Amino acid sequence: MRFHADLHMHSRYAYACSKNSDLEQLTWWARRKGVTLMGTGDFTHPAWLDRLRTALVPAEPGLFRLRDDLDREVAATLPASVAAAPVRYMLSVEISTVYSQGGRSRKIHHLVYLPGFDQVEEFDRGLAKVADLGVDGRPTVRMSSRDLLEAVLACGEGAYLVPAHVWTPWFGVLGSKSGFDSIEECFGDLTEHVFALETGLSADPAMMWQVSGLDGYRLVSYSDAHSPPIVGRETTVFETDLDYFAIERALRTGAGLCGTTEFFPEAGKYHVDGHRKCGVRLDPEETRKLGGLCPVCGRKLTVGVLSRVEDLADRPAGRSPRGAAGFRNLVPLPDLVAETLGVGPKSKKVGAETDRLVAALGPELAILGDLPLDAIADCSPRLAEAIGRLRNGDVTKDPGYDGEFGRIRTLSVRGGSEVGDAGQGLGGGPEASPDTRVGRLRAGADLHDRAARLPEAGRSEELAAAHAGRGRGEELLPAHGAGP
Repeated sequence: MRFHADLHMHSRYAYACSKNSDLEQLTWWARRKGVTLMGTGDFTHPAWLDRLRTALVPAEPGLFRLRDDLDREVAATLPASVAAAPVRYMLSVEISTVYSQGGRSRKIHHLVYLPGFDQVEEFDRGLAKVADLGVDGRPTVRMSSRDLLEAVLACGEGAYLVPAHVWTPWFGVLGSKSGFDSIEECFGDLTEHVFALETGLSADPAMMWQVSGLDGYRLVSYSDAHSPPIVGRETTVFETDLDYFAIERALRTGAGLCGTTEFFPEAGKYHVDGHRKCGVRLDPEETRKLGGLCPVCGRKLTVGVLSRVEDLADRPAGRSPRGAAGFRNLVPLPDLVAETLGVGPKSKKVGAETDRLVAALGPELAILGDLPLDAIADCSPRLAEAIGRLRNGDVTKDPGYDGEFGRIRTLSVRGGSEVGDAGQGLGGGPEASPDTRVGRLRAGADLHDRAARLPEAGRSEELAAAHAGRGRGEELLPAHGAGP
């Protein structure tokens, strides 16, 4: 069976997450998007764990489904094209560890998966000794990543841990702010028990392939959804039995792991370097020339994923390791619909049109990646044009930085300097085309150079113009919550 999995998300009990993040809403959006396997998120939170126990029932080995009466209610509100699609859940949680190692403060996020409620209860009892689990669905614990992994492994067969959004500056295991230079440095003698890494929104496999030390890890991508509509913005595609242990084996061995669907990394909030308060956005070379300092205020820049990858890379871009799974870079369907209509993605017009498309054509991920363009053109010729360009990588990229989402456009492509490849087809592994993700962000830097030379009275106006010229990523992307 071939299916999409999204195994990183949050409930209403996690900090900065939607109050609508309940099982019914998550199931509704999973069907609409075309996601078959979901993570529950937040199983350490007592109230959410109670809800999981009462609303989910056992399905295939290690997996769960929504209780029949609740599932019927969800299906009744969906179009027939997606209403009957199966949705399963895997017990999951994201945990933040905060500790000191190597003379530095470390703040690292991890994804933990367990096959049953008995293991969850055992794990939660141990974690409750070092954290108040009722405060946040994503608990913060004062223990090392290595010790957290040991606690996970103690839960027995099937228990595993995946470092989350590994390049994110603030909370990634390889991030610029509090991360390490290798997975081994973080997990020490237990490193052999880490077999998968989450790419995060601001990176994709092609970037990670530049670091040979990561070749032995399977790469996964998930949404980190802080609200239900964001389910499926990144997924991992498997071709296995729908079974917890089959998924674990695929991640350990690579057999049955087909690849990932990814954001364009430039759309992520930390792709390039910058300082949001000053509106400064820089590429790695510019950051190095400036000594890592903001050219406007003189404070430290937030060093993004692209710079961090270049720091650790030991081979050029454009090649994939032998046997690596493929990937696709996609844009959420409402964003493409918004572009075709010339309105914002949160507008009622976009919602109604997306509803119409799903009712006629099926789930969003299938529309974006699999349906023939002719079939899409029968419903919307303009959307078929946009999706055709998306699949060919014929897009314009305006990279995100320092917490600002980037922008990806398909119908307003400019020239060729910012147009790059869309990644690889799933299940392949051929060599990637040369990396053309980010050009020199010279125009924005020039504006800031001029602003820095202006008298104080004129400086803020020039900076405001620079910032407004770039636009905020949220104008194009839906309300993606606070995920990295």
